[in-house]
Amino acid sequence: MKSYQVQRQSVVDTCRTLLQKGYLKATEGNVSVRVPEENVFAITPSSYDYALMQCDDICVLDVELVPLAGERRPSIESAMHAAVYQARPDVQVIIHTHQPYASALGIMRKPIPALFDEQVRFLGRSVEIIPYAPSGTSFLKKNVRNKVGSGNNAFILQNHGVLVFGMDEAQAIHNMALLEKCALVYLLALLNDEKISRIPLAVREIAFSKLRSDEKKFKKTK
Repeated sequence: MKSYQVQRQSVVDTCRTLLQKGYLKATEGNVSVRVPEENVFAITPSSYDYALMQCDDICVLDVELVPLAGERRPSIESAMHAAVYQARPDVQVIIHTHQPYASALGIMRKPIPALFDEQVRFLGRSVEIIPYAPSGTSFLKKNVRNKVGSGNNAFILQNHGVLVFGMDEAQAIHNMALLEKCALVYLLALLNDEKISRIPLAVREIAFSKLRSDEKKFKKTK
């Protein structure tokens, strides 16, 4: 029986980095890493402190949520992660947090428009709102599946938190930090009545085309 130690350790390392940066706290949120060439992913356990987490605590499931490794109960959001991996072959890492600035936009139902070149280049044309559904339900899985096919790498879950993707661990962490920066800037801009400027449409499409090109290249290598 496979132990999937590489992917399980990757989940632990990603969680530790996010914990140090303040994007994860206690037991909130979850992180997963895809197993290459298999319909399998490693994911954080349910309700277990990130500061204590070790490799053997990480759960491994197939996309039908059949457990393959790990003794702990997997994250309640495992079905949501499985839906993303099924819809997006380019996605190798998924991070879900409750980081405050982006989450604030979630309760305001304010998607983030194309504010910066870097944002579009790595996150997508905009950061869309995924409609609310209770955590861990098939309704949330359906709502996520209906949105993620856009090719964007960051989404805000209404009244919940955020969902960010990467083609590897470093990119997923980078995208998480970039999302929170954009969310903070947008919140500050919303404090006044001035019109919020966006990058020109032509520039936005060039930046997004580069993101899509990266995603397609990555799919071909897998």
